[in-house]
Amino acid sequence: MPADAPTDTLGAFLRASRARLSPEDAGVPRYGDRRRVAGLRREELSLLAGVSSSYYTRLEQGQSRNASPEVLDALATALQLDDAERAHLRRLATGRGTQRATKRSAPEKADPALAALLGALTGVPALVMGRRSDVLAWNPLGHALLAGHLEPGAPTTPGTRPNMASLVFLDADTRELYADWRAKSRAVVGNLRLTVGRHPEDPELATLIGTLSMASPDFATLWGDHRVRACATADYTLHHPLVGALTVTQQTLRSIDHPDQTLVTHTTPPGTSSAEAVSLLAQVVGTRSA
Repeated sequence: MPADAPTDTLGAFLRASRARLSPEDAGVPRYGDRRRVAGLRREELSLLAGVSSSYYTRLEQGQSRNASPEVLDALATALQLDDAERAHLRRLATGRGTQRATKRSAPEKADPALAALLGALTGVPALVMGRRSDVLAWNPLGHALLAGHLEPGAPTTPGTRPNMASLVFLDADTRELYADWRAKSRAVVGNLRLTVGRHPEDPELATLIGTLSMASPDFATLWGDHRVRACATADYTLHHPLVGALTVTQQTLRSIDHPDQTLVTHTTPPGTSSAEAVSLLAQVVGTRSA
C-alpha cells in the first residue's frame, strides 16, 4: 500500500500540482537551463504566489499547517487549480474533512428518498452509490447497462455489494464496457481523491485504496498523480454486449440529507440510436423479468 493511501497530504498534493505545471504555462522563462525537476521549481512557485521560498518549502515538507486562506488562494492561483482542486487544497491545509472515522462504520444503507426516486426512474438506467463507490441499489436498467454479468440482487447485501471503483479497475467486463476506459478510470480516481480529502481517516476507504493500489498498476499510477476531479456530468461511449455501441450522459446528483450518497443516472438524447439501444435493453430486461 502506498504510504499516503489512508490519507492525502498537503505536501504530496502541492508537489504533484507543481510538477504538472510547466514553466511555459506559468509564464516563467527558462533561459535555456537544464532542469532537474519536472514542472516548476519551489522558488519559482513561491515567487508566483508571493510567499517566501522557505515558507513554501515548509508547507511541502509538512512543517507548517497554518497557511492562511489568502496564502492558499495565492498558491491555488499560481498552480492554476480549478474549483474542485482549490477546495481540495483548503481541506488538506486545514486537516479537516467533513467527517472523520477512526473505526469501521456500520454498512451504508441507501437513503429512502433516493431509493424511492431510483424506483421511479423506470426508463433511465440509474444506481445509488455510497461514499466509497459501493453500489447501494440499482434499478433493473442500471444493472443491465453497467453490470449485467453480476447478480441483480448483489447490492442488497453488504458482503456482495459491487464497488464501482473496483469494477472499473479489476473487472474485465467493466473494462471492456467503456470505449474510453482511460477517461473513466481517471474520473474514478479523481473522485476518490476528493472523497479522501473529505474523509481523511476512513479505514474502509483506506483499505479500498490500498487494495486497488496493490491489485492494479493502472490505479497505482493514477493515484500517485494526485489529481482531483469532480465528475458531476460526463459523456461515455459504451460497448454493450447486448445492444452494441451507445453514448450516455452520466449525471451525479448528491443527496442533501445524506451527502455521502449519490444518485447516478445515465440518459440519452431522444430519437438517437443510443436512446433506441436503451429502449431495446429495457425490452430485454422486461422479457427476463416476465
